Amino acid sequence: QVQLVESGGGLVQAGGSLRLSCAASGRTFSSYAMGWFRQAPGKERMFVSAISGSGASTAYADSVKGRFTISRDNAKNTLYLQMNSLKPEDTAKYYCAVARSRLPQQFGYEYNYWGQGTQVTVSS
Repeated sequence: QVQLVESGGGLVQAGGSLRLSCAASGRTFSSYAMGWFRQAPGKERMFVSAISGSGASTAYADSVKGRFTISRDNAKNTLYLQMNSLKPEDTAKYYCAVARSRLPQQFGYEYNYWGQGTQVTVSS
């Protein structure tokens, strides 16, 4: 049984930082890309960032490029998202996911396992 558990969300002021973690279990994830998506109330789920199975290749949405950094520790089966210079528009529930392939993917249908999400709220 594959499980993804996100943590690290919370309430932060604009300009602040948070680090999200996603602990994966149930299989070896080093062969698969992983990603972060977010969904704000009343809006569609949106791609945030993705990383290849090896960690060598990454992708970011334009809205977070230069502020967010994705990384992974395959020995710990854990995915991270370091979020700096947070803005109120970053407020959303953040989900981690495991892709079907090794390379970073930007579309939700490329992912077959999802976590339950962690809430990030950025106050102005």
